[in-house]
Amino acid sequence: MPTSPRTTTPQAADPYHEPRRENCPWCGGERLRTRARAAAPGRRGPGTCVMDECRDCGHAFQNPRFTVEGLALYHRDFRAARNPSPRAVRRRHRAAARTVLPLAEPESWLDVGTGHAGFPEAAREVFPYTSFDGLDPTPRVEQARLAGRVEEAHIGDLTNPWILPHLYARYDVVSMFRHLEHIPDPRAELRAALTALRPGGHLLLELPNPQSAFALLLGRRWPPYRQPRHLHLPPLANLCAELENQGCDILTTDRRTLSSHTYRIVARKPTEPS
Repeated sequence: MPTSPRTTTPQAADPYHEPRRENCPWCGGERLRTRARAAAPGRRGPGTCVMDECRDCGHAFQNPRFTVEGLALYHRDFRAARNPSPRAVRRRHRAAARTVLPLAEPESWLDVGTGHAGFPEAAREVFPYTSFDGLDPTPRVEQARLAGRVEEAHIGDLTNPWILPHLYARYDVVSMFRHLEHIPDPRAELRAALTALRPGGHLLLELPNPQSAFALLLGRRWPPYRQPRHLHLPPLANLCAELENQGCDILTTDRRTLSSHTYRIVARKPTEPS
């Protein structure tokens, strides 16, 4: 269940940080510990990013969380940063698409947080007869539609009440790749994804492994422009439990195909209301 934040009031107004939480946003537990700090990249950043972990459920989250203004600086630096090899990304996307191959032959697929729709473009090699749509908060998805990488482009957030009703029960598969960790309310995003799925449809998630992320941060091997974008680092067990609470069946979990730095979940929405 979502928890109300217990916060401490900052001594001075900070345009880049929200008030610090004193409880876990996932379970409400108050036994928090700081696991990692990442210094701001460059000289224009809004300060240090702190990741706390709940000792009760293992959920990790940015605390205090950056405001919209603070995140905007990091998103700017992230877009300007060097991206991974396109060939490696395409190979990873094809491997992710193949996890659905033994489970379904989808007619329609929505990729959430699709950006320029690199995943739909690669996944079409695995599913040539599937119709791929994309959703993204930026106009990049419209550019992807014009380039033919998706058939429909939706600009905005999945939980937006003006968008979600148009997506209700439309898709056989909804995918989120390295997306859920950037969302202020991951539970609401999961519920919205299940709303967009048809009964019996499949949800495909890929997220960072929190323990690996902490190891990279402590070893100063995580590029500093990436970390502040991660608002949450939920453990695999927490997400599986949440999906099961929503009535889903967990079909596969995988930490090995990519690396220990990530994990992947494929879940099936119930065919009848739970």
